[in-house]
Order: sequence, then C-alpha cells, then structure tokens
Amino acid sequence: MDTRQLETLLAVQQHGGFAAAAQAVNLTASAISQQIAALEAELGTQLFDRSRRPPVLTAKGAEMVRSAQSILQIVRETKASVGGGAVRGTMAFGSLRTGANSLVPKSLATLRVSYPDLHFRLRVGMSEELMSEVVSGQLDAALVADHVAVPSSLRWTPVMTEPLIVLTPPGTGGMSVDDLIRTVPYIRYRSQVPLARQIDTEIARFGGTPRQILSVNTMPAVVGCVRAGLGFAIVPQVALQDMVTATLDWFPFGSPSIHRRLGVVQRATSRREEILVALVAALTFHGRPRKDYD
Repeated sequence: MDTRQLETLLAVQQHGGFAAAAQAVNLTASAISQQIAALEAELGTQLFDRSRRPPVLTAKGAEMVRSAQSILQIVRETKASVGGGAVRGTMAFGSLRTGANSLVPKSLATLRVSYPDLHFRLRVGMSEELMSEVVSGQLDAALVADHVAVPSSLRWTPVMTEPLIVLTPPGTGGMSVDDLIRTVPYIRYRSQVPLARQIDTEIARFGGTPRQILSVNTMPAVVGCVRAGLGFAIVPQVALQDMVTATLDWFPFGSPSIHRRLGVVQRATSRREEILVALVAALTFHGRPRKDYD
C-alpha cells in the first residue's frame, strides 16, 4: 500500500467514478483501475461494487476512504514537520474560479516574501468540491464563497465582501437593469456553481426574462463577450481585477446592492496555522474595495 493508491481511492470517491477521477488527476482510466485493483488485492477485500455504473463504494470501501483520509493527513503533516515546520514543503490551496485569476495569485506572491522556501499547489474548482478536499486533507485550505454550507469540521474565515455588478457593453452606459433586460441581449454565466444560481435567482426577482444569446462557463470569457458588444452580464466585482475594461461601464446589481462574501476554509487544527493566518491577511489586503478595476 502506498500514498498514491490512497490518493487515487479518494479521487474516485470524490469525482464519482474511475473515468472522472482519471481526468481530474491526469491519469488514464486503466491506470486508475490498476491502482485500485492492486489496493484491493493487498487488502484482500473489494472496495467498489463494479456491477453498478458507475462503481460505488462497498461498506469496506467507505471504511477504507476514512482511513485513507487520516493516513494522508498524517503523512503530509509529518513531511511538513520534518522539513522544517510550516515554512517549508508544499501548501495545497484551493480557489474558486473567480478568485484564481488575480486575487489568489497576488496573495501567494505576497506570502512568498515571508516564506521563500515554501512551495504551493493551487487547485481551482467549485466551492463544494474544494471544501470536500479540505475535509479529506488533500488541501490545506481553500477560498470559497459564503453561500455554500460549510461542514462543521471546518473553520471559515471571511476575507472580503464584494458586490455583484452589472457589466454593460459599449454604447449602453446609463441604462437601468430593467432597460437592459428588456432591450439588450444577455450573456449568462453557465456553470453549476452557487454563484450562477444566485445570479439567476436575483434576475428572476426583476420580473422580466432577459434575452439570452450566449452562455459561457468562465468569467474571463463572460467579460470578453461583453467587451465585444455581444450583450450585458452580471458578474462578481473580483472578476474585473487586472482586466482591461476601460471601454465598459458597470454599476452595482440590485437596490440595495447584492453582495457575496469570500472566505478561507480550513480544518479546525492545522500545522500550517501560521502560514494560513498570513495568507488570510494577504487575501484580505488584495481583496480590499477599490474605486474601479480599469
């Protein structure tokens, strides 16, 4: 039994199947199957019921997942301790998509000034899956939004509050949300994340149905489509950080304006507490309100 097999087991469990896990960890499906088969042979028990599609964990498999989470966490913390404490080794950090374009990279760069021997592994994903990986010990911490349920085993520390904004294409400055919904095509953020659902819910409160002409699954692409004049969009303000948006107008969405909070989730106890405190401070600094993002 080795740590790679345990990490593969957790990947299959988290991503819901061998093929999905293979894509997530950049291995072939056959390599995933071989690692799981080797682990089952060593343990002398079947971890997955392969008669179902996708395969599901057996009772022994679920028990092994819990053990793997504990084992991997001990291994990581031991490596950090032997390697010189919290200032060495690799810190695994997760970020939701909108934070990964500028906010998190800037914060990690700030952290490097105080911890030059520290390395980072950045994982970009959805808030729910990132929190699951913090719980399992695959990530030391993650930046997530506040409109998802935080497991009781994790601690959530807010780092910034940002408004949702209406981003308008050239030539439509001064139009209200109602006018935009009635007359300007709409570019929808198409992603199965709470932010997309929150935006859809808030638009519905205006009583109209925007004329959607395009759906996009990344925020930079949404902003690019608005800049090209395809329509208007609703995005979190952090999505404009370090983007060239001089040709675009924007204003807060909602009255009063609708906000969301971003925060860092981590386990209740961590050997990397010192670093995480510094990272929270860096995220708070770089996430502070600014007059514009032009």
